[in-house]
Amino acid sequence: MLSQKSGIRLTVFGVLCFIALVVVGFVWKMNQPVVMKKEQLQANGAIVLDTPRIFSDFELIDHLGQRFSKEQLIGKWSMVFFGFTQCPDFCPTTLAILNDTYDKLKESEKDKLQVVLISLDPERDTVESLSEYIPYFNADFIGVTGNKHYIKRFASEVNIAYNRVYLDDDEYTIDHSTQILLINPKGDYHGFFKVPHTPGKLRQTWRSIAYIF
Repeated sequence: MLSQKSGIRLTVFGVLCFIALVVVGFVWKMNQPVVMKKEQLQANGAIVLDTPRIFSDFELIDHLGQRFSKEQLIGKWSMVFFGFTQCPDFCPTTLAILNDTYDKLKESEKDKLQVVLISLDPERDTVESLSEYIPYFNADFIGVTGNKHYIKRFASEVNIAYNRVYLDDDEYTIDHSTQILLINPKGDYHGFFKVPHTPGKLRQTWRSIAYIF
């Protein structure tokens, strides 16, 4: 009788251990990124280059007045958006989407990703104006301005087209490409995210790309 009770306890214990392992395994799997194939990434607006592209170094300055060069793009992933502070619609909308994307990441993921705005209007986008503009969207984001020749070369090397369009009274706006670039932790151009951008797609595709890199 004693032996039978002991056997029952061992059986129950074994079943409970099995259930616990299944639950732990399920939770672990749910927390892993969904790894997408290239075609799935493309269907969700993420284009990964077959070979990451190396681009030239540059010497710019961030919204805190600190030096910003290619060195600041090494060591973590970077979502880079080219825009300008006086952009009436697309730029603030994109930065708001990037804020929503970034804000819902785990802290461990945030440590691996930075969001950078490169100004296409360095004459008007001074360090002071960027220091007011960038924190409005997210205090962790980085705004970059500086030498227009470095900006133009960088934009050209990563396929960002832009053009100054003059309005009345010598005022102007800037037409520009709308993709969000993805720079990998080696500091190379890894791919880009096409419009329309949504926080869910940006998070899901970036997690998949970063997981398999």
